[in-house]
Amino acid sequence: MSYLDVKTVDVKMTTGDLMAIDFHSESNRLTYAGREAGDDWARAIRSVVSPEGGRVVDVGCGGGVYCKAWLGLGAASVVGVDFSAAMLSAAREYCEGLRGVTFRHAGAYDTGLPDAAADIVFERALIHHLDDLGACFREARRLLAPGGTLIVQDRTIEDVTRPGTPSHLRGYFFERFPELLETERARRPAGAAVEAAMREAGFRAVRTLELAETRREYAGVEEVRADLLARTGRSILHELNDAQLEDLAAYVCGRLDAAAPVRESDHWTLWVASV
Repeated sequence: MSYLDVKTVDVKMTTGDLMAIDFHSESNRLTYAGREAGDDWARAIRSVVSPEGGRVVDVGCGGGVYCKAWLGLGAASVVGVDFSAAMLSAAREYCEGLRGVTFRHAGAYDTGLPDAAADIVFERALIHHLDDLGACFREARRLLAPGGTLIVQDRTIEDVTRPGTPSHLRGYFFERFPELLETERARRPAGAAVEAAMREAGFRAVRTLELAETRREYAGVEEVRADLLARTGRSILHELNDAQLEDLAAYVCGRLDAAAPVRESDHWTLWVASV
């Protein structure tokens, strides 16, 4: 993405000041790095595309987690594209020593890569940050070789508003701070709008799937608390000030069994389309 690619949502919390995430800050460079993609994600991907020997472009690659995951699925090469130099520095560290992965500092609307450079374009947790889905998908269409596949992984408001459970911690965020739903409603794409934008960009056979992706397994509530306070991997937590975040961590941990491990999943929608 470029600076112009990012949608700014100006929502004032009633209990504190807005603290939206700065993707360019060195302090946030490791926010989306360091974990492994789960087997449930890999199974979902294999159900819609054959990655073996393919050329993948991961647009909005963040900390490089899924660049590594695509190589693990057998991709021949992966190009990670991101608008944040800070995130890319973390991605390079995370993928250090891996053959077949390169990174590019560029935007979702103009990656600067050649036409037909990819067999698969992957966009995870990207489109809810963008103002122009059409421009994003036209660039993806340009990047794909004939027969190529676009996979978009993001959350709709329906994904976000699932009830809180020990396996879906995100739901507890909105129980404690329902004001956060204003931010989510402003930025989450409608499924029909995503499909329409894909078709307008020249894609065909657009379909959707639901995915419950394992995010992390915690030994207990103290690990959950530490992860929340670090604002790791969830940009919505940057909408809370420090006092609110402490409050949220206490609330979530209070809903969990203190003696039991926690396996957290996030709910996503996958949009899959072909050229």
